[in-house]
Amino acid sequence: MSEAAATTTSSSMMRNYPLISAIVAFAIAQFIKFFTAWFKEKRWDPKQLVGSGGMPSSHSATVTALAAAIGFHEGFGGPLFATALVLACIVMYDATGVRLQAGRQAELLNQIVYELPAEHPLAESRPLRELLGHTPPQVVAGGILGLITAGIGYLITMASS
Repeated sequence: MSEAAATTTSSSMMRNYPLISAIVAFAIAQFIKFFTAWFKEKRWDPKQLVGSGGMPSSHSATVTALAAAIGFHEGFGGPLFATALVLACIVMYDATGVRLQAGRQAELLNQIVYELPAEHPLAESRPLRELLGHTPPQVVAGGILGLITAGIGYLITMASS
């Protein structure tokens, strides 16, 4: 790729309102999680800035912001919005279903391993990650955050046009 083409590509990416909305929504959700974890546990956990699970759902915020921004930008009646909406619904359903249940199973398995006698071969195994999915309120909060982020982004892009 030529230097001019690379500059044009990076310049157009910086004006890609749906992409920027999704990234900003993700970053805000992760930032909020950092503080909600502190409020709940009374300790700072830097892993919350990049980890999954917790309040609000950054996955839900990201895909909702993307779908809403595509709707605002391209129209809500087109195939691109329909694709983004279906993707968002699948991600949010998965977060409260499969991933939430996998986290609960990991919690039970960790407890079983913890109770094993010290001489058991699995007694020293590393614990499984338990915080994988989201409760429905966490997903709804992420969705609302995504909608707000896309809406504010739309207003900003309209004001600057």
